Amino acid sequence: MPADHSPATASSATGGGPTRTRQVMARLGPALAGHVLVVAVWHVAVVWGEIPSFVMPSPLATVETLLDPSYQWLRHIGITAAEVFGGYVLAVSIGVGLAVAFSWSRAVERGTMPVLVTLNMIPKVAMAPLFIVWLRYGIFPNMVIAFTISFFPILLTTMRGLKEVEPDLLDLVRALNGSRWQIFAKIQLPGALPYLFSGMKVATVLAVAGAIVGEFMGSSGGLGYLMQSRQGFFDTAGMFMAVILVSLIGVIMYGLVLLLERLFVVSDARIQ
Repeated sequence: MPADHSPATASSATGGGPTRTRQVMARLGPALAGHVLVVAVWHVAVVWGEIPSFVMPSPLATVETLLDPSYQWLRHIGITAAEVFGGYVLAVSIGVGLAVAFSWSRAVERGTMPVLVTLNMIPKVAMAPLFIVWLRYGIFPNMVIAFTISFFPILLTTMRGLKEVEPDLLDLVRALNGSRWQIFAKIQLPGALPYLFSGMKVATVLAVAGAIVGEFMGSSGGLGYLMQSRQGFFDTAGMFMAVILVSLIGVIMYGLVLLLERLFVVSDARIQ
């Protein structure tokens, strides 16, 4: 019997390369086009609108600041990234840990959750000067600020996910003499993952905001510190570039969360 050289067979033999490429482009194409459109509108508005450079620089002038060694971009990027990622990891670890503890003990939840809600109501900007007094200047106090802002959404969404379990399913597992750990590991935790990742996505934005707030309040380095130091010189090109790099840090972290979600959460589309 002759070999089947149909397009479907060839595509499957090569791992569906062209099809996979088209799928990736279909997802990323609109996003890339949208960003290019924003830069184009920015350029046209500055050039045709004859906006002064100290009010709004052109995209080219903004990019050129990356070539100026006086900005010390790598140093400031490293400081801000360490604050954001460090605070975010703390928020995920403590938020998930507390959510699990609350799911295991109703008494712990009743005694601790009201205190956490009260503390979360305190504006973090008002607490930032106290953190600096207590912890001094540096990466760690800004990391703490990023943690305090981003941890509560993770706690709330994970708690809800752990509670969103079918009662009939729990009764069935208990009838089969399933232990508390088996119920948690086999039923509660997998069911809570979509809620957890939803909270983690929200927390990426808050962690970036928390780190920048800390740098505004008091810091000797970081992109927020760089923005403030350049403000006095009306260096809007450097300030714009700092804002773009801060956004890039957040986008990278958000992308990592999406990747983890894709690895650990099975969606309906993937099942089909």
